[in-house]
Amino acid sequence: MKLLFISLGCDKNLVDSEMMMGLLHDRGYEFTDNEEEADIIVINTCGFINDAKEESINTILEMAKYKENNLKALIVAGCLVERYKNEILQELPEIDAIVGTTAFDKICDVVDDVLADKKHNELESINKMCRPDVKRIITTGGYYSYLKIAEGCDKHCTYCSIPMIRGAYRSVPMDELVKEAEYLADNGVKELIIVAQEITVYGKDLYGEKKLPELLHRLCKIPGIQWIRLLYCYPEEITDELIETIRTEKKICHYIDMPIQHASDKILKAMGRRTNNVELRNIISKLRKEIPDICLRTTLITGFPGETEEDHQILLDFIDEMEFDRLGVFTYSPEEDTKAASLDNQVDEEVKLCRKDEIMELQQEISMDKSERLVGKEIEVIIEGKASDEDVYVGRSYMDAPSVDGYVFINSEEELMSGDFAKVRIVKAMEYDLIGDLI
Repeated sequence: MKLLFISLGCDKNLVDSEMMMGLLHDRGYEFTDNEEEADIIVINTCGFINDAKEESINTILEMAKYKENNLKALIVAGCLVERYKNEILQELPEIDAIVGTTAFDKICDVVDDVLADKKHNELESINKMCRPDVKRIITTGGYYSYLKIAEGCDKHCTYCSIPMIRGAYRSVPMDELVKEAEYLADNGVKELIIVAQEITVYGKDLYGEKKLPELLHRLCKIPGIQWIRLLYCYPEEITDELIETIRTEKKICHYIDMPIQHASDKILKAMGRRTNNVELRNIISKLRKEIPDICLRTTLITGFPGETEEDHQILLDFIDEMEFDRLGVFTYSPEEDTKAASLDNQVDEEVKLCRKDEIMELQQEISMDKSERLVGKEIEVIIEGKASDEDVYVGRSYMDAPSVDGYVFINSEEELMSGDFAKVRIVKAMEYDLIGDLI
């Protein structure tokens, strides 16, 4: 039996997908990338914002067409299923089975039963910890991989449905994480990317205090791991101990993804965020003082209910002053059963898009300035592969996370392999990418 696996949404979802694939591999299933060859298709969906929901539904409908050929079973897992299980079962009869966010350890039984013409939908409490003891199938190319250190979230921001989909914050025991990281390193992973809905409060639920620095110290001792990257650090939870750990541990990239969402105190309060404009300035200042070459990535929401032109201008001024190295922005998406969805003064879609464009135009200028400052500098990159041009390779610096940031294009007559580390002298800058020569 051949199985096609499609993983949509975030990197945290990808970790769940890789675990499911590991379980199915152990059960004897083979994998294919060809829809026409697949006997079974499993789609791990995203349901975070409207665009993600549409992508998930469109993918389900597109894959369902292969039932006219060889496809015997279509199984849907993940966030969309958890959020809209009743609607999905009623309105998408093409689906043969569903698997919730905390029930993916039962994926093999679900597949077996569906193939035997038995109905088998798996849904469990969203607060269950689903951590099957399985060797993940690494799908990222082998040299980098994500380590999900916790599940769920306790922040309850007014715009966010994650607590309703993924449950309360639950840390994975440290020994399990170290064991999983060692397995990844043994299988060629050189860059370990630490993820969760929020990584900065790791361990508080299990050990009574934040344990991210201790976890990082242990991960840094693993042979083979050369870079450790931190994603999703909430600004109010970044401690002096964590900053010191990043500064002193040589394997930890001087890179933090710190979503702030906005800079207007009025909007931050309405969002249920735990910081204000002054506090954000303080933590950014401290990070740059203690780690001068730190690369700061952030994420913003524009068009939140009640956002005025004044609020938007406060955000623009903040971006202009703070000069984030990397920045992404989403237009506000009202999610059912969240507090923000019922707020007055919803912003028109056209206004949201205009504000998003203004933010990205400003960030493009900032990014160009920062890129130009790197011309003539030598930086280390990890090779991702070869570009279409001869003697041109694609890599990433410590300032670039996979999938979300830019690339370094390297001129090299010497053959380079994916996962190699190389020294590059930057010769040209673009808004988000760099061009360099191999040293």
